[in-house]
Amino acid sequence: MHRSLHSLLVFLFDRFAVVVAWVGGLLIRFNFDWPVEYQRQAAWVLTVLLVTQVFACRWAGLYRGMWVFASLPDLKRLMKAVSMSGVVLIALVALDRSVPAIPRSLMLLYPILLLVVMGGGRAMWRMWKEHRLYGGLIAQGRPVVVVGAGSGGLMLVRALERCADWRVVALVDDDRSKHGLELCGRPVVGAVEELPAVLEDYRAKHVILAMPSAASDVLRRATDLAVRAGAQVFTVPGLEDLMSGRVAINSMRPVAIEDLLGRAPVCIDFAHVRAMLSGKTVMVTGAGGSIGSELCRQLARFAPKRLMLFEANEFALYSIEQWFAQHRPEVEIICLAGDVKDEIWLDEVFATWCPQVVFHAAAYKHVPLMEVRNAWQAVRNNVLGTLRVAQCAKRYGAERFVLISTDKAVNPTNVMGATKRLAEMACEALHSGGGATQFAMVRFGNVLGSTGSVIPKFQEQIARGGPVTVTHPDINRYFMSIPEAAQLVLQAAAMGQGGEVFVLDMGEPVKIVDLARNMIRLSGYSEEEIRIEFTGLRPGEKLYEELLADSEVTRETPHPKLRIARSRPVAAGFLAELEAWLARPGPVSDDEVRRGLLRWVPEYAPAPARPTLRVVEGAGTAIAAARAAGR
Repeated sequence: MHRSLHSLLVFLFDRFAVVVAWVGGLLIRFNFDWPVEYQRQAAWVLTVLLVTQVFACRWAGLYRGMWVFASLPDLKRLMKAVSMSGVVLIALVALDRSVPAIPRSLMLLYPILLLVVMGGGRAMWRMWKEHRLYGGLIAQGRPVVVVGAGSGGLMLVRALERCADWRVVALVDDDRSKHGLELCGRPVVGAVEELPAVLEDYRAKHVILAMPSAASDVLRRATDLAVRAGAQVFTVPGLEDLMSGRVAINSMRPVAIEDLLGRAPVCIDFAHVRAMLSGKTVMVTGAGGSIGSELCRQLARFAPKRLMLFEANEFALYSIEQWFAQHRPEVEIICLAGDVKDEIWLDEVFATWCPQVVFHAAAYKHVPLMEVRNAWQAVRNNVLGTLRVAQCAKRYGAERFVLISTDKAVNPTNVMGATKRLAEMACEALHSGGGATQFAMVRFGNVLGSTGSVIPKFQEQIARGGPVTVTHPDINRYFMSIPEAAQLVLQAAAMGQGGEVFVLDMGEPVKIVDLARNMIRLSGYSEEEIRIEFTGLRPGEKLYEELLADSEVTRETPHPKLRIARSRPVAAGFLAELEAWLARPGPVSDDEVRRGLLRWVPEYAPAPARPTLRVVEGAGTAIAAARAAGR
């Protein structure tokens, strides 16, 4: 009932607009002196125009839009309707043979007035409605400064006008041509560099970065200025998400450390990867881990026949199974609980399902844990486990076997890195032995947010009120996101011809202490409130990671983020000797393991025991707190 009444009122308003435009045009033409001699012509022309406007509005689809949301598409429909009325009037004037004739000036005056009355009425209705709905919100909400006065800023300001939580007080943008102008009534007051002063002037404690396609260094600069000024920083969704409609511009979130690390989106050859995976049975070991689970999610996009999820951790296996049940129920999954060292179970699994592509992500990866008391378990899991899975893949004719390796395998100084290098060598030896299976190894650095990595650890320490522990002021690491790592693994697998060690472009290394400082500031704290404590390098830990060994060189691939390392060839008889060493009964002491690794991996250089150093950084200075040795 309400909708029918509203439609009737709109219909009557448009008829009224025709009368106003026609009568108004006549009055303007005759200097607001009503022309009595034109009354008869004016009446019959008005009748024709009223009938014409009914059909014109229907033809233009004018009644499909809602007045409260009147916008450019509605204006275009309005102009179509007015144009049709104008054409009919021109025809009437051309055919009119009466005396006195219809004034020709009305061919211009009538359409202009009709457009003004119909368009103005709709605009006034929207303004009144919005004021009634949202007018009370203008003075409410937390004051916020928006960085970016482009299309993203425009969309955000419009969205926040209808939000009671935020009140946009100013914008900043590096484009000087916008300075002094307004965006939806909000001033563009200066460049990004002036952000601290703007925050102080407007007494704002919040900043929103409305630059969905900006480079990471721009975001980093704006974020740094904001957090140093004591503001909390939010960002809008990425351009791809906005354009796809998956999220709205006002779906803001706090700036995360991942936004500031400068990792550009990865482009992979989807056709090539799909050709490798589509319709195939694909197996992932370590399927519940950080990299393994993301690999499984990425693999589901390429229509495999089935996915075999092999995982030792029951809860991790359950979690990835539930993800597929909720998000990709159309993908057939085989959940297999098991240990990669269990040769009998692996043999049964491969005999039953015959996977054509195998991604081996199962591994022990925590450097300090594997260094002390667990060295032999690291060898068994990382080397023997890899060897068993790779041998099954070769024995049952898998097309490809891909080992997920690490930058810690390069000139390793710790047991974990040396075991991963030994696993690479085992795969190289299996490939050189011939067969249908193509073996490839993919080496990359730290992944953001993976279990046991530094970022979740820092987040937990900040939540507890500190201190944030960093091993050394100069330690740095390469970082990439988990999805980026998984996509590049797939790309490398599709490109591999067999026996290659692929090295991912990890970008520039990041100093861990800078990472800690940024995370503290992004959490809304100062370094005085959350102090940084240097604890000394842990067993087996390097100051700097490398992606290539001294004896290795690389060659390019068609993908800009992938290179191939040319490593030294594996000696003849290597596999037989390695298997004999791995078959020895345990337990094996850490020192014996290191001696064995030195034999197999000549570049392995165990790090000497280091004195424990604890340094506290706070109030902008570093203060030595204690040294356990050397004093």
